[in-house]
Amino acid sequence: MTTLAPPPAPVRADGTRHRSAPPADGGLASRARRLFTGAPEDPRWARPVLWAILVLATALYAWNLSSITGNTFYDAAVYSGTKSWKAFFFGALDAGSFITVDKPPFALWVMGLSARAFGYGTWQLMLPMVAVGTGSVALLHRLVKRDFGAVAATISALALTLTPITVAITRDTNPDPILVFLMLLGAAALLKSVRTGRLMPLVWSGVAIGFAFNTKMMQAYVVLPAFFLVYLWAANASLGKRIRNLAVGTVALIVSSAWWMVVVDLIPASSRPYIGGSTDNTVWDLVIGYNGFGRIFGASSSVGSQGNGASFGGEAGLYRMFNDTMGGQISWLIPFAAIALVAGLVLRGRAPRTDARRAALMLWGGWFVLHYLTFALAEGTFHPYYVTAMAPGVAALTGAGGVMLYHAFRNGSAAPEVPPAERSRSRGMGWALPAAVAASSVWAVVLLQRVSGSGTLYTVAEVVAGVAGAASVIGLLLARFTKRQRLMGVAALAAVVALLAGPAAYSASAATSSTNGTNPTAGPSTGGMGGMGGGGGQRPSGAGSGPGTNSGDAPSGSGNGQEMGQPPSNSGGSTDDGGPTGSGTAESGTTESGSAESGSTESGTDESGSADGRTAGGMGGGGQVSSAMITYLKKHQDGADWLVAVATDQTASSIILESGEPVISMGGWSGSDNAMTPAKLKSLVKAGKLHYIVVGDSGQGSSNSEISTWVKAHGTAVSDYSGLYRLDASDVG
Repeated sequence: MTTLAPPPAPVRADGTRHRSAPPADGGLASRARRLFTGAPEDPRWARPVLWAILVLATALYAWNLSSITGNTFYDAAVYSGTKSWKAFFFGALDAGSFITVDKPPFALWVMGLSARAFGYGTWQLMLPMVAVGTGSVALLHRLVKRDFGAVAATISALALTLTPITVAITRDTNPDPILVFLMLLGAAALLKSVRTGRLMPLVWSGVAIGFAFNTKMMQAYVVLPAFFLVYLWAANASLGKRIRNLAVGTVALIVSSAWWMVVVDLIPASSRPYIGGSTDNTVWDLVIGYNGFGRIFGASSSVGSQGNGASFGGEAGLYRMFNDTMGGQISWLIPFAAIALVAGLVLRGRAPRTDARRAALMLWGGWFVLHYLTFALAEGTFHPYYVTAMAPGVAALTGAGGVMLYHAFRNGSAAPEVPPAERSRSRGMGWALPAAVAASSVWAVVLLQRVSGSGTLYTVAEVVAGVAGAASVIGLLLARFTKRQRLMGVAALAAVVALLAGPAAYSASAATSSTNGTNPTAGPSTGGMGGMGGGGGQRPSGAGSGPGTNSGDAPSGSGNGQEMGQPPSNSGGSTDDGGPTGSGTAESGTTESGSAESGSTESGTDESGSADGRTAGGMGGGGQVSSAMITYLKKHQDGADWLVAVATDQTASSIILESGEPVISMGGWSGSDNAMTPAKLKSLVKAGKLHYIVVGDSGQGSSNSEISTWVKAHGTAVSDYSGLYRLDASDVG
């Protein structure tokens, strides 16, 4: 008797075949099997490869955890939040809630809850960052797979994992990894609403972006034009319903964005901390100024002049993403992504309005283009790590667009359903694949030649990128003319190797070398104001540890540009009260020449450590607050709420982490905030809440100059520590 073979599995749009569904027992074993092997319709390799990518991402983000320094500015705020729920809610730098950090507090809440649950220390603060970093990779994979298949999703997830600046910033305590994860959640909900036409996913999209706003304010809104356009154009609903749903979703966005700001601004200023970074002590001013127009227009803007025009990523302009500082951080796949975006949209040009693939291309293309233009043209404060927010768009276009171009190149069409009348245009776009591979491969070689001599890792990456890129282009062309499908597949695999060799080298460097916690970058140092890369310069002392730390390292206990004091004496040791430990060295790190790298701060200081012609630290002058001074202050605190008042957040945060005590930052991040006034200082001294203040000869702003003058006239100088004065209630007239 003849036995008939089962029919072949149907072919997906990405060229892979569905595998036969296993018998469904509906039990726990079946669900566990799906977790590790994927859904029955997935190719067998898809889920194991995804797990391998997630393991790789986790390893890159968490490798050698004890070497991660973190940003002591945010570390101190998290520590203060573990000591005071008031400081936790407001995002205050100090447990006494004198001044907030210059960002909304959602990222601090996430890290603070981890620290409250597990104790304060390096891994406790890094746990949420590693989780959201790996979660972003998994989420992007899911989003791309839904519309473009497993191959595209795998390439996208791997590209995001190996984006150098993403690796660098995820190994830090800046809020950007949480921002990216929330934005991806918003994109996931938006695409679901586009497919179904339902309202609630759109509402949840607005809520996710609202939480992203409460992570980093206006940067979260960069993607909104793309979100609105995609929904209005492609949602599976009538025009009237689309407009109504967008209106409701916008209300959800506004409420979830503004609730914290409204609550804080309604609380009397006397009952809450000063809003760091603002000019009038309101969150609204922080939104439109320092974290809004100030970032775009810089110091010349009439609104948000605190942007200071400080750029650590090179001169503003369309070429910024490709310059010596930024090129190795983000630009590797930009040529490929740009070509894939244009070609992909052309290939889907006459698809129905609700076409899911075109909607996804519009979303990821808008994500990429909007971020590119914003970051490239911003004239205000700009750090290289900001561009991690652009990485999901670039990665998604690389995977999704790459697969579309591959099928157009192989079959003359991006999708089988394209009518024959349109195949001529599809065949023309198919030639975009070898062009895109060639463009990004050549650019990778250029980037790696910029750092030639920096190490064997980069030399090997350059050879691999060049050879694999050439082999891929030649193989694609030969396969097209000889109709050899297997050769075409091998050439496509070589293209993936060529495109990711350079980013992999930079990412490995970021994961295995110490980075600057204030301004992290990946790869070797390229000079300029971009800060140190994973392999450049010396690491800032300390590892962000505190009570409960296992590493034995600690954040720097000395200030960035304050009075001289005595040399540090308790490197890595714990304080008497069990508070955070510290090394007593300058938090800002050192450059390759050994000078303090004040250029890594947002205050706009240059590499010589000066700001606007003055020594860093505002009223504090130009030395360091020493560990010996901190020991003296704790011994003579005499019941005061605050240990000492200093000029800037950088100095205050370092002292907080070493001493475990609240410290007042009188001038915020750059020393220019008017958080402290003479009247407020006198009130604190008279009430016995503050006894010590560090002042110098160069104040920032009239009120700070007035404070310095008054303190010197009425306080008692502590002879052993230059610039340190004691004030008691009897000194207040």
